[in-house]
Amino acid sequence: MAEKSRLYALKPLVERWPAIKKPKGHVPFRTKLLWTATCLVIYYILTQILIYGLHPESIDMFAGFRAIFAGASGSLVHLGIGPIVTASIILQLFVGAKLINLDLQNDEDRALYQGFQKVLVVVMILIEAIPQVFGYLRPSDGLIEMAGFGGARAIIILQLFVGGMLVFWMDEVISKWGIGSGVSLFIAAGVSNALVTGLFSWLPSNRGLPMGIDNPPAGTIPKTIYLTTHMSLGELVNGGGFEKIFISPPNPVVALLGTIIIFLFVVYAESSRVELPLAHGRVRGARGRYPLRLMYASNIPVILMAALMANLNMFGLLLYTRLSNIPVIGGAWWIGKYLPGSTQPVAGALWYLTRPNGLHTWLFPLIDPRYRGYLQDHEPWQMALRLIIYTTVF
Repeated sequence: MAEKSRLYALKPLVERWPAIKKPKGHVPFRTKLLWTATCLVIYYILTQILIYGLHPESIDMFAGFRAIFAGASGSLVHLGIGPIVTASIILQLFVGAKLINLDLQNDEDRALYQGFQKVLVVVMILIEAIPQVFGYLRPSDGLIEMAGFGGARAIIILQLFVGGMLVFWMDEVISKWGIGSGVSLFIAAGVSNALVTGLFSWLPSNRGLPMGIDNPPAGTIPKTIYLTTHMSLGELVNGGGFEKIFISPPNPVVALLGTIIIFLFVVYAESSRVELPLAHGRVRGARGRYPLRLMYASNIPVILMAALMANLNMFGLLLYTRLSNIPVIGGAWWIGKYLPGSTQPVAGALWYLTRPNGLHTWLFPLIDPRYRGYLQDHEPWQMALRLIIYTTVF
């Protein structure tokens, strides 16, 4: 008989850990729809509740990963689904590498695996919250005066912990009592919110400056309307008006068209079936067809890789700025170099592992010297190498 995993020492803790109960029988569709809609409404409400006592100049370390991590910057759900996904990555790696001796085909081992994952999620909430608060989620001066510097940090960590736990519990509710997965639902909710904002926002691109031709509305439709009504035909053609509408950030028309094309392609591929002809070996003339889905891949690998990169980026940013006094790796540009106030690397290994954001940052600089400024002092061959590395890894 195979030796049991040492993880069984935590079985009493896992069995007593608070969790959402599974339904005992069939859950009616209306009940599933009700729970899913309720959790979605609560999630949207949480994204609008800002962290109490947070300094307005705080930096979101996960800003470049919001499409995957969900949540909202500076809100109670600032951590999004990050702790859930990170805990899943760690546990899968440990089990896959046999560092944790669990057989997921065994019911008892699988129950322990799932229970311990819930414990690990709570640990990851703290692991992701504490570095951010000690790094870039700064307490406001008012909160520091009221509770002291250490107390102010503890209050913000507590709020992040509560928000992370609410997201985790809602994910469990949806998985057991609702429709689909809470993680996927929250990602879809965040993407939908970003699409609506990116399409219809009338706020200026740079909110610190007045609206104008050089600072048009951020939304695709308002920006198009504003520029076409405030610029002459000559300015649109020769003055860069059409360029701002179609390819210049934020939210150019080409990004909208690309989103629509990718959406239609994914819908088509997901609904496509390949029919395999079948023939009976013993009965002549008995033929049939067996349909197979064209795509069996899900978004889980993308989510896992994004979570891994987000955590690498977080620690890279901390090493370059807050922990720069650590020998060898502290402040090392070859790991990742960051400009002041930015959360995206501009050089180093992490730069090669992050995705370029928009055609203007990679395609246009390779074909038009006017856009070389977007390369941030990199050579075109370095950008090409970055594309190769990123597409290979992801």
